[in-house]
Amino acid sequence: MAEAYIVGAVRTPVGTKKGALKDVHPADLGAHVLKELVNRTGVDPSAVEDVITGCVMQVGPQSLDIARTAWLSAGLPENVPGVTIDRQCGSSQQAIHFAAQGVLSGTQDLVVASGIEQMAVVPMGSSVAMALEKGMPFPYGDGWAERYGQQEISQFRGAQLMAEKWGFSREDLEKYALESHQRASKAIEAGYFDREIAPIAGLSKDEGARPDTSLEKMAGLNPLREGWAITAAVASQISVGASALLIASEEAVKQHNLTPRARIHTLTVCGSDPVYMLTGPIPATEKALQRSGLKIDDIDVFEVNEAFAPVPMAWAADTGASLEKTNPNGGAIALGHPLGATGGILMTKLLHELERTGGRYGLQTMCEGGGQANATIIERI
Repeated sequence: MAEAYIVGAVRTPVGTKKGALKDVHPADLGAHVLKELVNRTGVDPSAVEDVITGCVMQVGPQSLDIARTAWLSAGLPENVPGVTIDRQCGSSQQAIHFAAQGVLSGTQDLVVASGIEQMAVVPMGSSVAMALEKGMPFPYGDGWAERYGQQEISQFRGAQLMAEKWGFSREDLEKYALESHQRASKAIEAGYFDREIAPIAGLSKDEGARPDTSLEKMAGLNPLREGWAITAAVASQISVGASALLIASEEAVKQHNLTPRARIHTLTVCGSDPVYMLTGPIPATEKALQRSGLKIDDIDVFEVNEAFAPVPMAWAADTGASLEKTNPNGGAIALGHPLGATGGILMTKLLHELERTGGRYGLQTMCEGGGQANATIIERI
């Protein structure tokens, strides 16, 4: 049976909206991790068969197939193509799936999966601006309205609906958010991320974690809407970052003298309620476990994207997963969420945490716009 291995994984530090990376061109962000991936693995870059890059806001400097632009900006061989994909927040996790599927199918041997998002330069929502200027309701047309009506569809409302359905109070959410900052601050101080980060623009550490935050500070923030439990404190941060992983077949490992670090064990993706939008990780995880033959307690580390605090909280409540093993070094509430890059960042974190702790299995999942979710299980070698 064919296997797909992760032989390299690297990311930039995650920068804040006004931080050290705010002026770095997104193609240069991507180029930086691509060059570092090639250097760290020692692979012949001309042997790479494709570069699959996740990016959500594909406009302006992130348009015109940034996968290709970033590869060429890195000075890497012109014979290697690139393609840019959008599965919303799960874009670079889906890039990993596509790369692994190319290898597992036997049609490819070496594929790069990467992610780029420069939210300081290309703000969230930029891709819908043109349609809105034309007076066209976007992206929901007549067929959508017939099916779901004219109700508000947004990640913010979805987070609030989840908090209400699962019975999470504002204080519950803020306690979770505080724990994320504390875990992230501890991990940064201990140097847990140092091996996986490729410093850029003078930045070598993630910028978002706030070791001095408190429940009292969070309680002073206004909710996003009157009566809601959702505030900025329990939401992921607007961020800048890039990630890159090299996926290889068994033949490529031998031919290029590469070192497998984990095998891709299970890949799943599913749809979920697009109004709630953020609940997809629950059925995606259940589907992944069923397909893999593993139980929730077999997993040593979980990375569940903290788009909003209710997401991992509801996910843990329904799957029975341990929150102690979930985002052990903090999540996007503290470390940031550069949209299309986050899937690769989480996988890079997951791999390195398994290596640091000696764990065997890791599971990654994340909610995605439109009501979708990917789930990936890897096995450390």
